[in-house]
Parts: sequence; structure tokens; C-alpha cells
Amino acid sequence: MPRSPSPLLRTAAAVGCLALFPLTAGCGGGEEDDARKAAADTVVTAAPSAGVVAPAKVEVIAGLIGCEVKIRTEAEELREGTCHSAKGDYLITTFPEERLKLTWLDAASVYGGTYLVGTRWAVSAKEPLLKEARPRIGGTVRQLRGTSG
Repeated sequence: MPRSPSPLLRTAAAVGCLALFPLTAGCGGGEEDDARKAAADTVVTAAPSAGVVAPAKVEVIAGLIGCEVKIRTEAEELREGTCHSAKGDYLITTFPEERLKLTWLDAASVYGGTYLVGTRWAVSAKEPLLKEARPRIGGTVRQLRGTSG
């Protein structure tokens, strides 16, 4: 006759199921939002170049790009700087947390544009400049489609 699981094992399984319940309860009904976001955000290049990943610091990213940055926004949720090189202008934005970057990109998708996006940072410039900077700072080139009113 097979032995029944111990009470401790049953309790551990129940706790595990309860811990996962909030994750599954919040999943329903968002398929349309997910599809809308996926349609509004196109990845132009998917893999990081040569494993390079720039740290989330405006001045470091600007230095790797080859331009001197002027900080224009210093806030709790982001730091933003502009820099000009001989080839063009860049807008570099860094975030203290990844979730803040994702919120910012979601808001930026309304306006569209091309961004080079890494962990806790995003760089905006003309697409050829972003593709040229990518081997030095890493990230993924993302084309955000604006919404037409």
C-alpha cells in the first residue's frame, strides 16, 4: 500500500500554490493590452553587440558614445542629459530602477521614435547614430510607433 505524503509535505505544497495564486489571478484580461503594446513596439536589433553593456550613468554612456553631456533633468525617477557630437545629437536617459525605464518607454511609445535601450537606460537619436553607438554601449535598438490621433 503506497504511503500518503507527510503533513509537512502537504503544507509546503499548499503554501507554494498560495504563493503563486496572485501571479495567476492578475493574468486574465490583459491579452488585448499585451497585443497593443507588442504592435506599438518593434525590436530592430535583438541581441546585444559583443556582450557590451553600458552602466546606467549618463556621463559614462556619453563618454562611450564620444560626446560631452549636459544634464538637463535630475529627478528621483530619472536623469537625462543631452550631448552633441560631430555626427549628431543624443538624448541619454537613465533610471534608478528597471521598472521606471519600462514605464518611461511605455509613455514614449505614444510619440514614437527610435531608441537604443539597455538595462536602466535609453538613448534617443537618429537610427544610424544608434546603430553606430551600439557596439560601444550595447543595448537593443527599438522602434516605437506613435499613435495617430
